[in-house]
Amino acid sequence: MSELPTQTHHRVCHLCEAMCGLVIQTQDNTVVDIRGDQDDPLSRGHVCPKAVALKDIHEDPDRLRKPMKRIRTVAGEYRHVEIDWPEALDLAADALATTIERHGVDAVGAYFGNPSVHNYGMLTHQRNLFRHIRTRNRFSATSVDQLPHHLVSLWCFGHMLLNPIPDVDRTHYFLMLGANPLASNGSIWTVPDVRKRLKDLKARGGKLVVVDPRRTETAELASEHLFIRPGTDAAFLLAIIHVLFRNDRVNPGVLADFTDGLETVEQAVADLTPEWASPLTGINADDIVRVAHELADAEAGICYGRMGVSTQAFGALCQWAIQVINVATGHLDKPGGSLFTLPAMDQVVNTNPGGFGRFASRGRGLPEFNYELPAVTMVDEITTPGDGQIRLMFTGAGNPVLSTPNGRALDDALETLEFMISVDPALNETTRHADVILPPTSPLEHDHYDIAFHNLAIRNTARYNPAVFDKPEGALHDWEIFSALGERVAARLNLEPMASVPPDRLVDAALRGGPYGDDSEWQLSIDRLKAHPSGIDLGPLNPSCPDRLQTPDKRIRLAIPEVLEDIERFRRDNAETSDSYRLIGRRHVRDNNSWMHNHHRLMKGKSRCHLLMHPDDMAKEGWQTGMTVAVHGRVGSIEAELQGSDEMMPGVISLPHGYGHARGGTVGEIANQHAGVSCNDVTDEQFIDALSGNAAVNGVPVTLSACS
Repeated sequence: MSELPTQTHHRVCHLCEAMCGLVIQTQDNTVVDIRGDQDDPLSRGHVCPKAVALKDIHEDPDRLRKPMKRIRTVAGEYRHVEIDWPEALDLAADALATTIERHGVDAVGAYFGNPSVHNYGMLTHQRNLFRHIRTRNRFSATSVDQLPHHLVSLWCFGHMLLNPIPDVDRTHYFLMLGANPLASNGSIWTVPDVRKRLKDLKARGGKLVVVDPRRTETAELASEHLFIRPGTDAAFLLAIIHVLFRNDRVNPGVLADFTDGLETVEQAVADLTPEWASPLTGINADDIVRVAHELADAEAGICYGRMGVSTQAFGALCQWAIQVINVATGHLDKPGGSLFTLPAMDQVVNTNPGGFGRFASRGRGLPEFNYELPAVTMVDEITTPGDGQIRLMFTGAGNPVLSTPNGRALDDALETLEFMISVDPALNETTRHADVILPPTSPLEHDHYDIAFHNLAIRNTARYNPAVFDKPEGALHDWEIFSALGERVAARLNLEPMASVPPDRLVDAALRGGPYGDDSEWQLSIDRLKAHPSGIDLGPLNPSCPDRLQTPDKRIRLAIPEVLEDIERFRRDNAETSDSYRLIGRRHVRDNNSWMHNHHRLMKGKSRCHLLMHPDDMAKEGWQTGMTVAVHGRVGSIEAELQGSDEMMPGVISLPHGYGHARGGTVGEIANQHAGVSCNDVTDEQFIDALSGNAAVNGVPVTLSACS
């Protein structure tokens, strides 16, 4: 018998923000080889271990292939059984329509998780359903992750998606706070092969300074690492701004012609000296002055902060201070500084700029952003009686029981719902509560265009790839699920259904109407991208201001009243230091939240779910590596294996994110073998960034005790 022919496919890895190009070899319906695409102009052949695991994800025996219905057994226990698609879609649509008829649209809650942004069908077709359900009870991973970025971009630049991107390939000085791109491959910053790019920065005489409570993989590579107490980054950043003004280092250059508010900022930081910041942060005052001077004097420089500064009690203040620093030093909108992208499918032009505080949550009065409420208030909105109480919950590609603060409370709250619907391929810690689960096709069974991450990339490129495998008979893509549900709900409520246009046609129209489309020399379209399966290079990021700004007057706004008031909140809340340990998270290159824990290639090797603690703290407590320690927070306690590490700042402990598997009713053999504990069983839904409503899952005050 002759060997089956091998087929070659080009594909972009969708498992993180890096958009690494792949060449995939298949035989029949089996992946036989995955490697980096050397011709991809963005990733240049780079891949990380996650890309190879695409084979495991596609072939995962625990991945749901058919809809599931939750039933109660004679013994009173719940389990899920397979049903056909018509029954599943009717069941879900009837529940949605009935809930709306009885209680109104706000009785429907919706949560969309991190993977939904990595799958363009979910982005293009959610509206086919939710145009009929304009509920105020929408939530997403945005408010447990990156909301401060978007809020500051809205306030300062006029659009929530106008995020400045670090031009690492041309910079000379990089000040990085609370970010570990060697593990994450970049975040709000699509930067494949970041290790080589940072090494190249140092090789050309540049400097990388990392500020982090942990000496991360990126900090190990850096020219300099400064430990900082969790939650005090705002003091460090505000003191840098103070030094820039005090020592005549403010030089916005051409930005001065279209920037407002620098004088007001100067007044706000007049007494926020390095000497004030030093005891709060643990960073020597002389180092704060030196870093400020080095950044200001650099030919091209970047100040950038990510998870560690966003997901804390002053996340929005930190992100605002970062942009003030970039503007004040003249490094914004400059090659080698931070620049705005001009992607082929331009989300800044194609989407609403966003809004903030137009309504608030019922239970706690937390502000909406982009018509979403903060995820930390989900439990309140499910359990608080009255008009607008969530009675039906819809989740898409999310596992908030493990990924949002006080996950145990949400776990309990989901059981009180009248109905729950999940569009998800996994029977996990969240979807186990769903009355019906609607699983979409495997990522390799549908085509792909990165709508979101081209808007965050260090270079303007475009790439579209067809599906690697045919859609299995009887399966549905996620966009088809949303379209089918939308049609059924519209019929039940006597509304006009939305036309269901395949997502590649929507992207094609956006490409043709975009900056590289029919009116340009590029003539970009889906067909042109099909002819260039490794992608098309559209060039480096270029200065684009003031034209790219989306504020009505095309000016950068820095004197944001809400932020200036938040400086005073920071002063009040940090008047006294605490003796509590501070809990922070951490990321691994073979990891991305809870949805990658059921694959052997990503989970093999030593356990990664242990509690890191500095040896001096262990000696003080009389503890040793390998023992079990209880971590206590306001909402509960967890137990984890202790591991000593001098990469931790004294007084700081670290647990990875996304663990806590092996709960009843889930299906995930490998994940359950590596269950670990959920750090979000001690993070606190009351501990938030009060300005933005974002969850503060870093810098959480906790106490520790030894387990007998």
